[in-house]
Amino acid sequence: MTSRGAAEVVGELGRLLLGAPVPLSIRCWDGSEAVVEGAPTLVVRHRRALRRLVYAPGELGLARAYVSGDLDVAGDLYAALGSPDELPSRPELHVDRRALARLVGPLLRLGVLGLPLAPPPEEARLRGIRHSLRRDRSAISHHYDVGNDFYRLLLGPSLVYSCAYFTEPTASLEQAQKAKLDLVCRKLGLQSGMRLLDVGCGWGSLALHAAAGYGVSVIAVTISAAQAELARRRIADAGLTERVEVRLQDYREVVDGPFDAISSIGMAEHVGLAQLPSYAARLYALLPPGGRLLNHAIARGPAAGPDRPDPRSFLTRYVFPDGELQPLATHVRVLEEAGFEVCDVEALRRHYALTCRVWVSNLERRWDEAVRLSSPGRARVWRLYLAGSALAFERHRVGVNQVLAVKPGAPGQVRLPLRRPDWSHPAVREGHEPAAAQPEDVAEDQ
Repeated sequence: MTSRGAAEVVGELGRLLLGAPVPLSIRCWDGSEAVVEGAPTLVVRHRRALRRLVYAPGELGLARAYVSGDLDVAGDLYAALGSPDELPSRPELHVDRRALARLVGPLLRLGVLGLPLAPPPEEARLRGIRHSLRRDRSAISHHYDVGNDFYRLLLGPSLVYSCAYFTEPTASLEQAQKAKLDLVCRKLGLQSGMRLLDVGCGWGSLALHAAAGYGVSVIAVTISAAQAELARRRIADAGLTERVEVRLQDYREVVDGPFDAISSIGMAEHVGLAQLPSYAARLYALLPPGGRLLNHAIARGPAAGPDRPDPRSFLTRYVFPDGELQPLATHVRVLEEAGFEVCDVEALRRHYALTCRVWVSNLERRWDEAVRLSSPGRARVWRLYLAGSALAFERHRVGVNQVLAVKPGAPGQVRLPLRRPDWSHPAVREGHEPAAAQPEDVAEDQ
């Protein structure tokens, strides 16, 4: 390695960011290397990567360098993303700019310093009042209007963009997603003739499953134009247009209740802490006494940071602008304060870790096609986001929970069993609990 070559400078910069030596090998554009035996390799393809770190020292600078392609990882991406967890203090990525002063000379010699670079085009820059109708539409469009063909490649034929439910470890993604859709329908107690509101309906997979398998009528709402267009086409192809209506509409604009049941799958994360009480109150108002809500949402783990996400984080700038994760306790409290009775909570954290790993595998296996359908930067965003998410779920930094809540009413209107059913059992229906899980006298009480 040449004296004060780029790899040595990157190592020093990394030490400032992490508070400890970089636990990765480093290979730079000038041919210099710093090897850590057995570790994945951080590949710095261009001096622009360091310039981005100088102007945004921390996660945002690293994200911009990776998305632009100036920074990459050779070897196991999961091992590379998980390596900072092995550091004694598990520090945040930040540094006092004054601490960079001693690197000014080497950075100048490497040609790193210069005018700031424009962020990659995949970076979100929203305008307007946070969580207003207009800004929320822009935030949702940034994430979901990437391209329906891209999402089909990533998610598979089910087009379900929330955690699957693996009833068997060897289940395929399609089997696990079908199991999750059926799990939601069973928890909601859907029966023929009921009316379901699906909030944040995605590409219509739950609406299709509920209408075809349970005979319900569905109002499915999304504020993603791309999702609505494909959902309508899928429903027409299935011959279910008389049972399912897809609307390009915010849940706050739905006024034609009541509905017998409401599903909200992977949507509450977009609402924001300040809006959660009005979200819960709105859904409560759209249900009759005895109506059920299934709220399925990612939650911050017990060691998570502040309520609001860091505006300079990778997830906020590139993945979920204005997205906010709250602890499970917050979701339960808000629902109860709106008047709901929380009847069942199920944690699916490990299921989401498995799901994310399958999605990463889908993306990597068809990488060239994914790039063609989106952009090199967008494909890199999704690979980094999903691999990082898999690790976050595996290491309990985030969780995901299904909360079943009921709008209380007169005796007899809340038709739930006295004992918690085995929701995973396919025989669970209203009045048809598995014999091993439900005594006969309980069935009479429903």
